[in-house]
Amino acid sequence: MPLTSLPILDISELDAGAAEAAAFREQLRQVTHDVGFFYLVGHGIPQRLIDEVLDVSRRFFELPEADKLAIENIHSPQFRGYTRVGKELTNGDVDWREQIDIGEERPTREVDAAAPDFWRLEGPNLWPAALPELELAITEWRAQLGALALKLLRTWAVALGAPEDVFDAAFADRPFSLIKIVRYPGTSDADAPEAAQGVGAHRDGGVLTLLLVEPGKGGLQVEHEGDWIDAPSLPGAFVVNIGEMLELATDGYLKATLHRVQSPAIGTDRISIPFFFNPALDARMPRIELDPALARERRGLSVDPTDAPILETYGDNVLRYRLRAHPNVAAIHHAELLNG
Repeated sequence: MPLTSLPILDISELDAGAAEAAAFREQLRQVTHDVGFFYLVGHGIPQRLIDEVLDVSRRFFELPEADKLAIENIHSPQFRGYTRVGKELTNGDVDWREQIDIGEERPTREVDAAAPDFWRLEGPNLWPAALPELELAITEWRAQLGALALKLLRTWAVALGAPEDVFDAAFADRPFSLIKIVRYPGTSDADAPEAAQGVGAHRDGGVLTLLLVEPGKGGLQVEHEGDWIDAPSLPGAFVVNIGEMLELATDGYLKATLHRVQSPAIGTDRISIPFFFNPALDARMPRIELDPALARERRGLSVDPTDAPILETYGDNVLRYRLRAHPNVAAIHHAELLNG
Protein backbone atom coordinates (compact mmCIF):
# COMPACT_ATOMS: atom_id res chain seq x y z
CA MET A 1 0.00 0.00 0.00
CA PRO A 2 1.35 3.46 -0.85
CA LEU A 3 1.99 5.76 2.10
CA THR A 4 -0.64 8.52 2.31
CA SER A 5 0.13 10.09 5.71
CA LEU A 6 2.98 10.17 8.21
CA PRO A 7 3.10 7.52 10.96
CA ILE A 8 2.21 8.56 14.53
CA LEU A 9 4.53 7.53 17.39
CA ASP A 10 3.77 7.93 21.11
CA ILE A 11 6.96 8.51 23.09
CA SER A 12 5.15 8.02 26.41
CA GLU A 13 5.37 4.29 25.64
CA LEU A 14 9.01 4.46 26.72
CA ASP A 15 7.75 4.83 30.31
CA ALA A 16 4.88 2.33 30.09
CA GLY A 17 6.86 -0.88 30.66
CA ALA A 18 9.63 -2.92 29.08
CA ALA A 19 7.51 -4.41 26.30
CA GLU A 20 6.01 -1.05 25.34
CA ALA A 21 9.43 0.61 25.36
CA ALA A 22 10.89 -2.10 23.13
CA ALA A 23 7.97 -1.75 20.72
CA PHE A 24 8.44 2.02 20.55
CA ARG A 25 12.17 1.66 19.80
CA GLU A 26 11.43 -0.83 17.04
CA GLN A 27 8.80 1.43 15.52
CA LEU A 28 11.10 4.46 15.73
CA ARG A 29 13.92 2.59 14.00
CA GLN A 30 11.70 1.23 11.24
CA VAL A 31 9.84 4.48 10.52
CA THR A 32 13.02 6.53 10.26
CA HIS A 33 14.60 3.88 8.04
CA ASP A 34 11.62 3.79 5.69
CA VAL A 35 10.21 7.33 5.79
CA GLY A 36 12.44 9.62 7.87
CA PHE A 37 9.42 11.62 9.13
CA PHE A 38 6.71 10.99 11.73
CA TYR A 39 4.28 12.68 14.11
CA LEU A 40 5.32 12.54 17.80
CA VAL A 41 2.69 12.55 20.55
CA GLY A 42 2.88 11.84 24.28
CA HIS A 43 5.92 14.14 24.50
CA GLY A 44 5.00 15.95 27.72
CA ILE A 45 5.63 19.50 26.48
CA PRO A 46 3.00 21.56 28.37
CA GLN A 47 0.10 22.85 26.29
CA ARG A 48 0.49 26.11 28.22
CA LEU A 49 3.98 26.56 26.74
CA ILE A 50 2.89 25.53 23.24
CA ASP A 51 0.09 28.11 23.29
CA GLU A 52 2.42 30.79 24.67
CA VAL A 53 5.06 30.20 21.99
CA LEU A 54 2.51 30.29 19.17
CA ASP A 55 0.93 33.45 20.57
CA VAL A 56 4.18 35.38 21.04
CA SER A 57 5.39 34.24 17.62
CA ARG A 58 2.35 35.70 15.90
CA ARG A 59 2.71 38.90 17.93
CA PHE A 60 6.28 39.23 16.70
CA PHE A 61 5.16 39.29 13.08
CA GLU A 62 2.46 41.85 13.96
CA LEU A 63 5.11 44.31 15.16
CA PRO A 64 5.69 47.44 13.07
CA GLU A 65 8.19 46.87 10.29
CA ALA A 66 10.71 49.19 11.94
CA ASP A 67 10.79 47.01 15.08
CA LYS A 68 11.47 43.88 13.03
CA LEU A 69 14.09 45.52 10.82
CA ALA A 70 15.92 46.79 13.91
CA ILE A 71 17.01 43.16 14.41
CA GLU A 72 17.40 42.23 10.73
CA ASN A 73 20.01 39.53 10.18
CA ILE A 74 22.19 41.85 8.12
CA HIS A 75 23.33 43.15 11.52
CA SER A 76 24.46 39.69 12.68
CA PRO A 77 27.65 37.92 11.55
CA GLN A 78 26.01 34.80 13.05
CA PHE A 79 23.01 35.04 10.67
CA ARG A 80 20.65 35.59 13.64
CA GLY A 81 17.62 37.82 13.79
CA TYR A 82 14.90 38.78 11.34
CA THR A 83 14.83 37.84 7.66
CA ARG A 84 12.36 39.75 5.53
CA VAL A 85 10.26 38.03 2.86
CA GLY A 86 12.28 36.87 -0.13
CA LYS A 87 15.71 37.14 1.50
CA GLU A 88 16.44 33.44 1.99
CA LEU A 89 17.17 30.98 -0.77
CA THR A 90 16.84 27.20 -1.10
CA ASN A 91 18.81 25.73 -4.00
CA GLY A 92 19.06 29.22 -5.44
CA ASP A 93 15.30 29.86 -5.48
CA VAL A 94 13.54 32.41 -3.27
CA ASP A 95 11.64 31.14 -0.22
CA TRP A 96 8.48 33.18 0.31
CA ARG A 97 8.53 33.63 4.08
CA GLU A 98 9.63 35.96 6.85
CA GLN A 99 11.33 34.61 9.96
CA ILE A 100 13.51 35.14 12.99
CA ASP A 101 16.49 32.84 13.62
CA ILE A 102 17.41 32.15 17.26
CA GLY A 103 20.44 30.08 18.22
CA GLU A 104 22.29 29.19 21.39
CA GLU A 105 22.86 32.36 23.43
CA ARG A 106 26.65 32.75 23.65
CA PRO A 107 29.24 35.51 23.41
CA THR A 108 30.97 36.11 20.10
CA ARG A 109 33.95 33.83 19.68
CA GLU A 110 37.29 35.34 18.74
CA VAL A 111 38.51 33.55 15.60
CA ASP A 112 42.11 33.73 14.41
CA ALA A 113 43.48 32.62 11.07
CA ALA A 114 44.25 29.12 12.37
CA ALA A 115 40.73 28.47 13.72
CA PRO A 116 38.02 26.81 11.64
CA ASP A 117 35.78 29.34 9.93
CA PHE A 118 32.64 27.82 11.44
CA TRP A 119 33.44 29.33 14.87
CA ARG A 120 32.26 32.64 13.37
CA LEU A 121 28.71 31.32 13.85
CA GLU A 122 28.85 31.38 17.66
CA GLY A 123 27.50 34.58 19.15
CA PRO A 124 24.47 36.37 20.61
CA ASN A 125 20.90 36.45 19.38
CA LEU A 126 19.06 39.59 18.30
CA TRP A 127 15.89 40.09 20.35
CA PRO A 128 13.11 42.62 19.61
CA ALA A 129 13.08 45.37 22.23
CA ALA A 130 9.35 45.84 21.62
CA LEU A 131 8.52 42.25 22.61
CA PRO A 132 10.60 41.07 25.60
CA GLU A 133 8.20 38.16 26.12
CA LEU A 134 9.70 36.48 23.06
CA GLU A 135 13.07 35.86 24.70
CA LEU A 136 11.45 34.50 27.87
CA ALA A 137 9.19 32.07 26.01
CA ILE A 138 11.82 30.87 23.54
CA THR A 139 14.44 30.34 26.26
CA GLU A 140 12.07 27.91 28.02
CA TRP A 141 11.09 26.36 24.68
CA ARG A 142 14.72 25.67 23.78
CA ALA A 143 15.39 23.98 27.14
CA GLN A 144 12.33 21.73 26.98
CA LEU A 145 12.72 20.74 23.34
CA GLY A 146 16.43 20.14 23.81
CA ALA A 147 15.66 17.62 26.57
CA LEU A 148 13.01 15.92 24.41
CA ALA A 149 15.35 15.74 21.42
CA LEU A 150 18.15 14.22 23.51
CA LYS A 151 15.71 11.59 24.80
CA LEU A 152 14.83 10.71 21.21
CA LEU A 153 18.47 10.56 20.18
CA ARG A 154 19.32 8.19 23.02
CA THR A 155 16.33 6.05 22.03
CA TRP A 156 17.62 5.80 18.46
CA ALA A 157 21.01 4.74 19.80
CA VAL A 158 19.52 1.79 21.69
CA ALA A 159 17.23 0.91 18.78
CA LEU A 160 20.29 0.69 16.53
CA GLY A 161 22.15 -1.58 18.95
CA ALA A 162 24.57 1.08 20.25
CA PRO A 163 25.15 2.32 23.83
CA GLU A 164 22.49 4.81 24.92
CA ASP A 165 25.08 7.58 25.37
CA VAL A 166 26.92 7.07 22.07
CA PHE A 167 25.85 10.50 20.78
CA ASP A 168 26.21 12.37 24.07
CA ALA A 169 29.76 13.63 23.57
CA ALA A 170 28.73 15.51 20.42
CA PHE A 171 26.03 17.38 22.33
CA ALA A 172 27.30 17.48 25.92
CA ASP A 173 28.97 20.86 26.22
CA ARG A 174 28.16 23.13 23.29
CA PRO A 175 25.16 21.96 21.23
CA PHE A 176 24.40 24.28 18.33
CA SER A 177 20.64 24.07 18.17
CA LEU A 178 18.61 26.56 16.16
CA ILE A 179 15.01 27.77 16.37
CA LYS A 180 13.30 29.40 13.43
CA ILE A 181 10.01 31.22 13.88
CA VAL A 182 8.54 31.43 10.41
CA ARG A 183 5.53 33.14 8.89
CA TYR A 184 4.43 32.14 5.39
CA PRO A 185 2.23 34.85 3.83
CA GLY A 186 -0.26 33.41 1.40
CA THR A 187 0.83 33.63 -2.25
CA SER A 188 -0.77 30.53 -3.81
CA ASP A 189 -3.55 31.19 -6.33
CA ALA A 190 -6.35 28.62 -6.15
CA ASP A 191 -6.66 28.76 -9.95
CA ALA A 192 -2.96 28.09 -10.59
CA PRO A 193 -1.89 24.53 -11.53
CA GLU A 194 0.65 24.38 -8.66
CA ALA A 195 1.05 26.06 -5.28
CA ALA A 196 3.78 28.70 -4.92
CA GLN A 197 7.04 27.90 -3.12
CA GLY A 198 7.16 28.56 0.59
CA VAL A 199 10.42 26.62 0.99
CA GLY A 200 12.01 24.60 -1.78
CA ALA A 201 12.78 20.89 -1.55
CA HIS A 202 15.69 20.17 0.79
CA ARG A 203 17.04 17.86 3.48
CA ASP A 204 17.85 19.21 6.92
CA GLY A 205 21.57 19.40 7.48
CA GLY A 206 21.66 18.71 11.23
CA VAL A 207 20.66 15.75 13.38
CA LEU A 208 16.93 15.95 14.03
CA THR A 209 14.10 18.47 13.80
CA LEU A 210 11.03 18.98 15.99
CA LEU A 211 8.43 21.06 14.13
CA LEU A 212 5.42 22.86 15.62
CA VAL A 213 2.82 24.25 13.22
CA GLU A 214 -0.27 26.29 14.03
CA PRO A 215 -3.37 24.10 14.40
CA GLY A 216 -5.32 23.48 11.24
CA LYS A 217 -2.53 24.47 8.86
CA GLY A 218 -1.02 22.42 6.04
CA GLY A 219 1.64 23.09 3.44
CA LEU A 220 4.42 20.71 4.50
CA GLN A 221 5.04 17.90 2.03
CA VAL A 222 7.38 14.93 2.44
CA GLU A 223 8.87 12.95 -0.44
CA HIS A 224 8.41 9.17 -0.30
CA GLU A 225 9.24 6.85 -3.18
CA GLY A 226 8.73 9.60 -5.75
CA ASP A 227 5.46 10.95 -4.36
CA TRP A 228 4.77 13.99 -2.16
CA ILE A 229 2.85 13.22 1.04
CA ASP A 230 0.92 16.02 2.74
CA ALA A 231 1.82 16.48 6.42
CA PRO A 232 -0.69 18.92 7.94
CA SER A 233 -0.48 19.91 11.60
CA LEU A 234 -1.88 17.32 14.03
CA PRO A 235 -3.29 18.52 17.37
CA GLY A 236 -0.84 17.93 20.21
CA ALA A 237 1.89 16.56 17.93
CA PHE A 238 5.28 17.57 16.64
CA VAL A 239 6.45 16.60 13.18
CA VAL A 240 9.85 14.95 13.61
CA ASN A 241 12.45 14.24 10.95
CA ILE A 242 16.10 13.29 10.93
CA GLY A 243 18.83 15.30 9.27
CA GLU A 244 21.88 14.47 7.22
CA MET A 245 24.21 14.06 10.21
CA LEU A 246 22.15 11.15 11.57
CA GLU A 247 22.03 9.64 8.10
CA LEU A 248 25.81 9.99 8.02
CA ALA A 249 26.15 8.26 11.41
CA THR A 250 24.29 5.21 10.06
CA ASP A 251 25.72 5.24 6.51
CA GLY A 252 22.26 5.81 5.12
CA TYR A 253 20.36 3.27 7.21
CA LEU A 254 18.34 6.13 8.70
CA LYS A 255 16.92 8.42 6.06
CA ALA A 256 17.18 12.22 5.78
CA THR A 257 14.17 12.87 3.59
CA LEU A 258 13.46 15.58 1.05
CA HIS A 259 10.65 17.91 2.07
CA ARG A 260 9.20 21.24 1.01
CA VAL A 261 6.60 23.78 2.09
CA GLN A 262 3.92 25.11 -0.22
CA SER A 263 2.83 28.69 0.27
CA PRO A 264 -0.65 29.13 1.80
CA ALA A 265 -3.56 30.45 -0.25
CA ILE A 266 -3.75 34.17 -0.91
CA GLY A 267 -5.45 35.90 2.01
CA THR A 268 -4.14 33.41 4.61
CA ASP A 269 -0.85 32.73 6.34
CA ARG A 270 0.90 30.04 8.41
CA ILE A 271 3.14 30.11 11.49
CA SER A 272 5.75 27.33 11.72
CA ILE A 273 8.39 26.85 14.43
CA PRO A 274 11.10 24.26 13.69
CA PHE A 275 13.62 23.35 16.41
CA PHE A 276 16.82 21.96 14.89
CA PHE A 277 18.74 19.82 17.39
CA ASN A 278 22.37 19.91 16.34
CA PRO A 279 25.73 18.96 17.86
CA ALA A 280 28.62 21.26 18.69
CA LEU A 281 30.09 23.03 15.68
CA ASP A 282 33.32 21.03 15.95
CA ALA A 283 31.55 17.70 16.52
CA ARG A 284 31.95 14.70 14.25
CA MET A 285 29.06 12.30 14.57
CA PRO A 286 30.10 8.83 15.71
CA ARG A 287 29.58 6.06 13.16
CA ILE A 288 27.19 3.39 14.44
CA GLU A 289 28.30 -0.22 14.07
CA LEU A 290 25.03 -1.82 12.99
CA ASP A 291 23.98 -5.41 13.49
CA PRO A 292 24.69 -7.32 10.24
CA ALA A 293 20.97 -7.71 9.54
CA LEU A 294 20.52 -3.94 9.68
CA ALA A 295 23.82 -3.19 7.96
CA ARG A 296 22.60 -5.01 4.86
CA GLU A 297 19.85 -2.38 4.55
CA ARG A 298 22.19 0.62 4.51
CA ARG A 299 21.75 2.78 1.43
CA GLY A 300 24.75 5.06 1.61
CA LEU A 301 24.29 8.81 1.73
CA SER A 302 21.57 10.75 -0.08
CA VAL A 303 22.51 13.04 -2.92
CA ASP A 304 22.12 16.66 -1.82
CA PRO A 305 19.94 18.75 -4.18
CA THR A 306 22.98 20.98 -4.72
CA ASP A 307 25.27 17.95 -5.31
CA ALA A 308 27.32 19.06 -2.28
CA PRO A 309 28.57 16.16 -0.13
CA ILE A 310 27.70 15.83 3.55
CA LEU A 311 30.79 16.93 5.47
CA GLU A 312 32.06 15.06 8.54
CA THR A 313 32.22 18.07 10.88
CA TYR A 314 28.87 19.67 11.63
CA GLY A 315 30.13 23.26 11.60
CA ASP A 316 31.44 22.91 8.05
CA ASN A 317 27.97 21.87 6.90
CA VAL A 318 26.07 24.63 8.68
CA LEU A 319 28.47 27.38 7.57
CA ARG A 320 28.15 26.26 3.96
CA TYR A 321 24.37 26.33 4.25
CA ARG A 322 24.28 29.80 5.83
CA LEU A 323 26.55 31.30 3.17
CA ARG A 324 24.43 30.05 0.30
CA ALA A 325 21.03 30.66 1.96
CA HIS A 326 21.76 34.26 2.98
CA PRO A 327 24.11 35.71 0.36
CA ASN A 328 23.36 39.28 1.46
CA VAL A 329 24.52 38.60 5.03
CA ALA A 330 27.51 36.62 3.76
CA ALA A 331 28.60 39.49 1.52
CA ILE A 332 28.50 41.96 4.43
CA HIS A 333 30.24 39.88 7.10
CA HIS A 334 32.06 37.01 5.34
CA ALA A 335 32.99 38.22 1.87
CA GLU A 336 36.39 36.53 2.06
CA LEU A 337 34.68 33.13 2.37
CA LEU A 338 32.68 33.52 -0.84
CA ASN A 339 33.91 32.11 -4.11
CA GLY A 340 34.77 34.83 -6.51
